[in-house]
Amino acid sequence: MEWLAGGVTAPAGFVAAGACADIKGNGAGKKDVALLASRVPCAAAGVYTTNLVKAAPVVLTRGRTETGELQAVVANSGNANACTGEQGIRDAAEMARLAAEALGIRPELVGVASTGVIGVPLPMDRVSAGIRAAAAALSPEGGADAAEAIMTTDTFPKQVAARLEIGGATVTIGAMAKGSGMIHPNMATMLGFVTTDAAVDAAALREALREATDRSFNMITVDGDTSTNDMVLVLANGLAGNPRIMPGSAHYRAFADALAAVLIHLAKEIARDGEGATKLIEVRVKGAATLSDARKAARAVCGSNLVKAAVFGEDANWGRVLAALGYSGAQFDPGRVDLWLGDLQMMRAGEPVAFDEAAAARVLREKEVVFTADLHAGECEATAWGCDLTYDYVKINGSYRT
Repeated sequence: MEWLAGGVTAPAGFVAAGACADIKGNGAGKKDVALLASRVPCAAAGVYTTNLVKAAPVVLTRGRTETGELQAVVANSGNANACTGEQGIRDAAEMARLAAEALGIRPELVGVASTGVIGVPLPMDRVSAGIRAAAAALSPEGGADAAEAIMTTDTFPKQVAARLEIGGATVTIGAMAKGSGMIHPNMATMLGFVTTDAAVDAAALREALREATDRSFNMITVDGDTSTNDMVLVLANGLAGNPRIMPGSAHYRAFADALAAVLIHLAKEIARDGEGATKLIEVRVKGAATLSDARKAARAVCGSNLVKAAVFGEDANWGRVLAALGYSGAQFDPGRVDLWLGDLQMMRAGEPVAFDEAAAARVLREKEVVFTADLHAGECEATAWGCDLTYDYVKINGSYRT
């Protein structure tokens, strides 16, 4: 697999755009409506928030991806269209209708996503104008603008592309995502949109997306809050001309692994850009009895406010890591655990190891801090990502509506 510049328009047949609709009404001039479309209908799959309270776009789009086909996605930032009742459902459907009308396709082929403030009705006059402007600006070079348009408290747009050979054909995968706060497994405030020109059966696409999401977005945490609006959509238009990928087929594994690599890249970027964050935290757990245990343990450490605060303060307080492992629900013998901060071993077979405090301080000054725990309980392993907890996180979330 080879990494490429670009994002959702890197695969053949996709165009995108971002436009300013001033949805928040503050005159800031920020792009806040994104439109993504394929030249032809696509096999489609989605994964959605586990929050019982689901935003109108999630309800609408989840129903549409059950058919396994989409051709376009329209998204807005600045307003979540969540907790907005029946009007919210009507507004989400109207967004799809407006996009479909501009593209000359059926409304049922348009997915809808929103992110922003909860409980405020969409200003549909502005949204409508934004959709029309985005449709007029659609371009194979519009991926970066679309990635910018879905941002909320993100500090930078997140996009990536990669290509690989499948059955003698060159297949490209492109993606963009947003997410900075309310990030917590499973599926939390984040939007992700993936495009590919691979020919993929809808069932294989669903399977690959579920697997990739479990390895990526479901392994990140910023603040322990799960949003009402999360979704990841993947659209595959088949224009690469590869042999059609079916569940369990010869080329399924190569495609699924490439999709996972793309989503892991974006997941790490989201964790790195957590609200107020200054450091990316990576937690590697190996030697777990089950994959579930490995994932629970890694996520617990990443989600520990005490661990996150220690990383921010550059304090090698490794006992907090062990405490998080202990309450994670993973089964292991504490007397067998090995623990490292970077390359520095902190614990061996459950006993503390003398370490160089100055060397530990140097590790904690890095922008990426890695903890590794070997539970010596089995053969399974998992990696999770998070960020440090800073004063700025409170400042950002104490004034979000303003």
